[in-house]
Amino acid sequence: MAFTVAKAYELIAAAHERNRLAHAFLITGPQGSGKQELAAKMAHLLNGSSDEGEDLWGEPVETTVPSLDEAEGEYIRAVRPRSKSRRIAVEDIRALEKMMNQSSPNGTWKIGVIVDADRMNESSENAFLKTLEEPPLESLLLLLSSEPEKLLPTIWSRCVHISLAADPAAAKPEQIQRILPLLAEVTEGGIGSLESGLLLKAGLEELLRERKVEIEKGYAAIFKEEKSKYGKVVEARWLDDREKIHAAQGSADYLAERALMIETIHAWVGDLVRVKVGGENAIGLEFPEHAALMMTAVEDEDLDVLLRRVAAMEELRRLLETNVVEALALEVSLMNTFGDLAAAG
Repeated sequence: MAFTVAKAYELIAAAHERNRLAHAFLITGPQGSGKQELAAKMAHLLNGSSDEGEDLWGEPVETTVPSLDEAEGEYIRAVRPRSKSRRIAVEDIRALEKMMNQSSPNGTWKIGVIVDADRMNESSENAFLKTLEEPPLESLLLLLSSEPEKLLPTIWSRCVHISLAADPAAAKPEQIQRILPLLAEVTEGGIGSLESGLLLKAGLEELLRERKVEIEKGYAAIFKEEKSKYGKVVEARWLDDREKIHAAQGSADYLAERALMIETIHAWVGDLVRVKVGGENAIGLEFPEHAALMMTAVEDEDLDVLLRRVAAMEELRRLLETNVVEALALEVSLMNTFGDLAAAG
């Protein structure tokens, strides 16, 4: 059963109040379902202030729950895919393990959150199992995943599962909002043509170029401010290291946004399959607002061809984890996703 974030949190808070909180949770759900929001709320439940206080008139004042990024600190650690391959490195898992095993003040929980846990490789998963099997006292491990089936069965079996439902009213991330009009345009024009594939490729590449420039400018501004503030009081080597750190983080941010756009296209094609199978009664759509457009687009499309289009997106994700040239991978895979597969045999 899939829950809303509010309902899932209510059940978790009740378990904590009865001292029955599990040490590890696998929180799953599609993009926009609130996995990181729930993780932040759970961290605040354990380590946040218990006294929210009163205003001048004696009315209770509610404390705003910080986001997962804001909550990170000495005893709350979030691990994310950061390498070029968009994998979670084993070194990051070992650093998390070290944090989880350190001592903490009485009543302070050690909380580890693995965002996109399905991006762990075999070495990372095996390293993580050690902490999962022998959790320290007052520790909590949260695994967030949109594709939990990729995780090892031994990880599955040691976690309490919480499935979150997509909130259709929730605002989609900016990256998704940018690419959805392009996907709608391509689909409305009719999938399965050379023009569709080329239009999607050109549009995606333009979006990626824009975001890369924006990200690089953002980190350049941060470094410029640091250089102005600390340039006269620190060694040149420190500034060189900071510049490299910002460049590496900018690269990681770009790859994360690229991955989100690719996942959005993958989800869109998945919806095309669901609409083909379920028609107007299709369930589980990630973009239900575009269902009517999709129904028209797949009316004359064979199901096996649609499944080949899904496979093309899965191949693109695999290719982008290698050293393949980005432009070449996008061209081949997107043409196979929206191009004329029937003619190609």
